[in-house]
Amino acid sequence: MLRDITLATLFGASGGTDAFLVAFKIPNFMRRLFGEGAFSQAFVPVFSEYKEKRSREELQDLINHVAGKLGGILLLITIIGSLAAPALVWLFAPGFHDDPERFQLTAEMLSITFSYLFFIALTAFAGGILNSFSQFSVPAFTPVILNLCMIAAAIWLSPRLDEPLMALAWGVALAGLLQLLFQLPFLKKLGLSPRPRFKRRHAGVSKIIKLMIPAIIGSSVAQINLLLDTVIASFLMAGSVSCHYYSDRLLEFPLGIFGIAIATVILPALSKQHARDSTDEFNQTLNWATRLVLIIAIPACIGLFLLAGPVLASLFQYGAFTATDTYLASLSLMAYIAGLPAFILIKILAPGFYARQDTTTPVRIGIIAMITNMGLNLLFVVPLVMLDYEAPHVGLALATSAAAYLNAFMLYRGLRKIKVFQPVPGWIKLLLQIGVAGTVMALAILLVTPEQLQWTDWAAVERISHIAGIIALAIFIYFVILMLAGLRPAQLKRT
Repeated sequence: MLRDITLATLFGASGGTDAFLVAFKIPNFMRRLFGEGAFSQAFVPVFSEYKEKRSREELQDLINHVAGKLGGILLLITIIGSLAAPALVWLFAPGFHDDPERFQLTAEMLSITFSYLFFIALTAFAGGILNSFSQFSVPAFTPVILNLCMIAAAIWLSPRLDEPLMALAWGVALAGLLQLLFQLPFLKKLGLSPRPRFKRRHAGVSKIIKLMIPAIIGSSVAQINLLLDTVIASFLMAGSVSCHYYSDRLLEFPLGIFGIAIATVILPALSKQHARDSTDEFNQTLNWATRLVLIIAIPACIGLFLLAGPVLASLFQYGAFTATDTYLASLSLMAYIAGLPAFILIKILAPGFYARQDTTTPVRIGIIAMITNMGLNLLFVVPLVMLDYEAPHVGLALATSAAAYLNAFMLYRGLRKIKVFQPVPGWIKLLLQIGVAGTVMALAILLVTPEQLQWTDWAAVERISHIAGIIALAIFIYFVILMLAGLRPAQLKRT
């Protein structure tokens, strides 16, 4: 969040910022495929199986051969991606082609940022090993290094370059290397330092690749949807990609803190439970995670929807980021945040399949959701453009949210069908409790929130103090009403 505040203040929502965000998004998307996305979801269950059933030597042998195979593939992709940067920009941001200066800047930055993929995917590999040994803090802290590098590049390096935004590209590249170096000592402490080995056929590696190929689609639907959104946004007015990005970042805030965090914890647990044939424990883990995230996701959805403008103004509306940028970003934020419960449920339900080494079902569901999203993009965006609506990028966010609900529902139905996820008693009561508490909280927010114009007139300290006070009040009211409705913390403990 501090990183994004820095970028918004120094660079605003401009064509140049659009160029960097595209150059960052492409390797970031690939990271979701080869890093903590498809790779982790294929690697962790196989690694957990080896850890439970094989010797220490066989476990080390698996690590060595995965490091060799993954590193070799990543190096090749990174070299090709850096050399083919202009072609990738043409593919993922074709609207930039009509603006040669912006197109060239994006290609130059992408040739630098693409190296991030190599290092960050290997970082995710190291993090998967640590997570499997229940060492979650180190992988969780690692992304802070990226944020620090980008903030330092924006503040210190950018004024020293002819093109200030190029500093961000170099910051991303350096961060990838530092993140990998940061995790290696912790692997050494476990006695599992990777020593890359190359073997044409290794049973464990072959199994991971077999699981990973379909998981690339299944685990990355949201990322593919965001890239499709970027393609369409590149044809809209300058700054559309930036407004889209800042609203997406606020969606990622609760999603990253709660959804991805809990999903990271439950995947190794579910993998172990499946390896032990502990069906009841598997079901209990999914029920616990789903209850916990909905208790957080629903009020976060309500609060961010009602406070979209004030939150954006308090965090980003300084320097180059204008009141108009805040208004345009708030419209897409409201559309995005409406899908927050679905986005979080996808993160929780998908591991139910991956832990069972079933990547085919999420792939099929992912393809359906992705095609739906593409159709909804056209259905929502084209009419808004034809009507000359001031923020046609809102249609992209609406389409993504709608497709997410379809994805989440199909994952839930799939787990029910194979009888590994059966809701335990008390779900209806819990949803009613959340609904009542959320409604009271919403009324309180509407009652105490000033008009948007007031937030623009206030200085930074006043904005932040007011928004912090409103959010604190909302959280207090929500949990008090939950307690009065009969919910107790003990009910949320994992059995």
